[in-house]
Amino acid sequence: MNRTLLACLLSVVLLAACNGQAIQRKDGSSSVRGFSIRDLAKSDVDSVVEIHQQELLASLKALTAKLYRRNPAEWQKSGYPSADEATTALFKALPYWQVGSQKNLGWADLLTQAGQPAYTGDRVKAMMSGLLVMNMAAYNHQTEFYLLSEMDAQKFYNAARNTEYVAWELATRRDQTGKPLLVSSPPGDSDTIDQSIEREFGKLIGLQDTLAKIIEDKNNRAIRFSVVNAAGTLFLPI
Repeated sequence: MNRTLLACLLSVVLLAACNGQAIQRKDGSSSVRGFSIRDLAKSDVDSVVEIHQQELLASLKALTAKLYRRNPAEWQKSGYPSADEATTALFKALPYWQVGSQKNLGWADLLTQAGQPAYTGDRVKAMMSGLLVMNMAAYNHQTEFYLLSEMDAQKFYNAARNTEYVAWELATRRDQTGKPLLVSSPPGDSDTIDQSIEREFGKLIGLQDTLAKIIEDKNNRAIRFSVVNAAGTLFLPI
């Protein structure tokens, strides 16, 4: 009897998974995920968390590629032959993130270095590594989420405020000659951040804030509203 009931439940889940219609995208890509038996151990919120994380990582990767293409001297500092290869290298640890060493990097130190005029290293790598590690820390360095996974809304809220500050630094920080530390503007307009870069930052902040509200509602634990100390580049903790 129990086996029959389990088989029925599995059939219902499989049919439900098959009935979903994929979004028709311009580039022909699809984000539909195949059904896995592990999905039975996930709540709706767990699935929402995973989708938000996937979208956030895609946005971080797109932002990295855009900044590298506008600042070729940065990927050359790291010894890569192209912007694309430098971008790929930054995210190659994601499939085995929990057992890799990248998660142990000090994200606040990296973000601080990226905004210092005296820094001579790969500034794009410092900034985007900092954002990647910070965001993965908000997800407790997990890439899969289940019924017993504990998420903290405050971490996502803090990550959003930190991201806002990084976007402000990118648009305003200058070296001693008045040139931007990283080029993020359209050709011929050094005072305006490129709209495509601005959109990616907006997506990051929107994803972080939305997930913070979802987790806050699930856990019934209020977020403490804070702001980054811009004068002292003191980032909010994750």
